[in-house]
Amino acid sequence: MTKLKPDFTKGLVPAILQHYKTGQVLMLGYMNEEAFNLTTQDQVCWFYSRSKDRLWKKGESSQHYQHVVDIKLDCDQDTLLIQVKPDGPTCHTGSISCFNHDRPFSIESLEETIQESVNSKNANSYTNYLLNEGIEKITKKYGEESFEVVIAAMKGDQHELKNEVADVLYHLFVLLHDRNVTIQEVLDVLKERHHKSGNFKGERQDINNW
Repeated sequence: MTKLKPDFTKGLVPAILQHYKTGQVLMLGYMNEEAFNLTTQDQVCWFYSRSKDRLWKKGESSQHYQHVVDIKLDCDQDTLLIQVKPDGPTCHTGSISCFNHDRPFSIESLEETIQESVNSKNANSYTNYLLNEGIEKITKKYGEESFEVVIAAMKGDQHELKNEVADVLYHLFVLLHDRNVTIQEVLDVLKERHHKSGNFKGERQDINNW
């Protein structure tokens, strides 16, 4: 992270928090120079509360700290965009974001959804049911859903195929969570293979060397 120099000469600087994976805007806060320095020093977000007239560490009550991944300044040097990895919901209401917009979806956000289900400790959560049952149950369900994809494909039913593939992806992410493998680690493998694409000879393709 390069050395940033926000312009505090006009007072507090707005700081927008954005989820580092999904890009979702989580909240808007304000920083003075001391809050900014604490943020860069501790790598968690500090703000200056205008209502309480004091410094406050985001998550000091809820323990839902906002871990800094990256900080950017706008062209006028007076607004911060901070990408964070939250420990939990950002909003004091318990919502993921302080803004009432639909949560942006990406394939990676499935990982976040599963973690949120785990954190909720909801006894009625299907995710928690699978994880509590263990790897045998999880792999059995993944196998069943994978076979449903094959059946849908053979039938030529596109609607069913899309739904079954969605089920497979969900169960795959549950399996990865149980085995403590992140989707980023999987993407890193795919990226490495992508760089090797075309480096094979003959008609047979090695899946590890596209």
